[in-house]
Amino acid sequence: MQHLTAADIAAFERIYRLNFVNGLPGYKPANLVGTAAPDGRTNLAIFSSVLHLGSDPAVLGMVTRPTTVPRHTYQNIKDNAGCYTLNHVPLSLAAQAHYTSANFEDVSEFEACGFTADFRDGFPAPYVAESPLSIGLRLHEEHAIFNGTLLLVGTVEHVYLRPEALRPDGTLDLAVLGEAAISGLDGYHAVAPPVRFGYARPGQLPTPL
Repeated sequence: MQHLTAADIAAFERIYRLNFVNGLPGYKPANLVGTAAPDGRTNLAIFSSVLHLGSDPAVLGMVTRPTTVPRHTYQNIKDNAGCYTLNHVPLSLAAQAHYTSANFEDVSEFEACGFTADFRDGFPAPYVAESPLSIGLRLHEEHAIFNGTLLLVGTVEHVYLRPEALRPDGTLDLAVLGEAAISGLDGYHAVAPPVRFGYARPGQLPTPL
């Protein structure tokens, strides 16, 4: 087993360190974040830093990079009533989704990367029409992290999903949607059907359902 200390990691070459540390959490969700500026210009960006923060009410967190340079996603959220969308990425569209990370100027990533902006039910942020599961959120609060990143806390206002993904017990079958997961900065993976277990109790090793 190789042992690396904080000092070892800090001494890595910058790109090597970026690749290494981004891989440490393991597999992460692939989400396209859709926003719109007050003048209607749309923006789309790939994020892998979305996490569940609570179910009652339904709350999701998202970490953004430092705002020391212009961040259109963050600014649009702040300027457009705190509204934004999360859109799961099908593996078949992983290349287009990753392409949204390019530094586009004066053009919407929806248009440049081959996605369709879909405004639904009066919500002021665009959904991705090609996504099998989309969520409309409104920013509730934000928390500054010591390294300059921000944790955005959003409440879930809308969910759109293909009905075959919703199991009778409320769990989601993400594999049936053909979704992608992300590892590191640029690895996209197929989602396999899960091995599911029942409620865990002391003294009883869980068995697959």
